[in-house]
Amino acid sequence: MTNTPPSRAVEDFLKAVYSLQQKTPDRVSTNSLAEALNIAAPTVTDMARRMEDAGLLDYRKYHGMILTDEGMALALRVLRRHRLLELYLVQELGYALHEVHHEAENLEHAVSDRFIEAIATKLGNPTLDPHGDPIPAVDGTIIRRNLVSLNVLELNTRACVSRFTADNDDMLQHILNRNFRLGVIVQVTHRDPFEGPLTVVVDGDENIIGHAVADHILVEVGE
Repeated sequence: MTNTPPSRAVEDFLKAVYSLQQKTPDRVSTNSLAEALNIAAPTVTDMARRMEDAGLLDYRKYHGMILTDEGMALALRVLRRHRLLELYLVQELGYALHEVHHEAENLEHAVSDRFIEAIATKLGNPTLDPHGDPIPAVDGTIIRRNLVSLNVLELNTRACVSRFTADNDDMLQHILNRNFRLGVIVQVTHRDPFEGPLTVVVDGDENIIGHAVADHILVEVGE
């Protein structure tokens, strides 16, 4: 591979493959990647072949793709930039949580490595972004936590809200409007059957949320 910096399209492609790899034990399919990137499947196939030639992907026709070590390192580098930028926007510039994703999407491709590491130093080398997503270290290491969604949390078990996975800004804002915040203690006291709503005590106050919303709230159960 040459020393030419990767394009935004390449970085976004690798980041999307990484994200999908975290959700499946299998290879990432062309169709799932096309849906995630909102591009046509033939375009995905063409890009995958070119990235395989560059040593970034292991692509097999009809079987999907996985990142190579080099592709993984680049994806984690972009992810580090994105998540540090999100945290900086929230902590230092006063952005609301639902506003930061698209802003960071643009900035992550434009700023220098020096700027990113200056942000990391300014923020005290954090390990989590404002959504609770882990921030990869410079060497690509990333913390792992044992988190579960509210939909599978055992009833009447105290847990700490640790991550929001909603991609939709409106859903994220809905979650925040229901008083869910990172670090807050919650307890599911009732769960209606057939994917019905949940009754959740949030920092002492009772709340009712939908099944689909609860699936995007991840918690960590204390020892």
